[in-house]
Amino acid sequence: MCQPASIHAGQRVHLEVFAEKRVAIVPAALGLAAPVVRLGRVVHAGCRSDAWTLDPSGVVRFLPGVTLGRVFELWGQPLGPARLLSFHGPVSLYVNGTRRDVDLRALPLRDGDEIVLEVGGYVPPHRSFRFPR
Repeated sequence: MCQPASIHAGQRVHLEVFAEKRVAIVPAALGLAAPVVRLGRVVHAGCRSDAWTLDPSGVVRFLPGVTLGRVFELWGQPLGPARLLSFHGPVSLYVNGTRRDVDLRALPLRDGDEIVLEVGGYVPPHRSFRFPR
């Protein structure tokens, strides 16, 4: 569902995705229709979903009640206990540097969280992220 609204509003999480010890970029313009992009950053969109990205920094803006699974649904990528993007194997989840053993897709997003997903190797997860203004 896409509704006209400010793309600069909403709560924020930082999402980092690692596959085989390499970073996978969370793309700009997830959850946005008719995005206008300047220098790799969305500056305007016709409408937005309940979760969206403005640039490839991993910052995901969202409305209350959104889950991690919803972000991957908007991205069009698989997420499960043994699948992350096109990679297969056990998927590890860290929230604010702490490993969590929960249903990945059902994880509720909380404002200010640092979320790290890993498959195929370990990269020490960050505990926090300094969000830009």
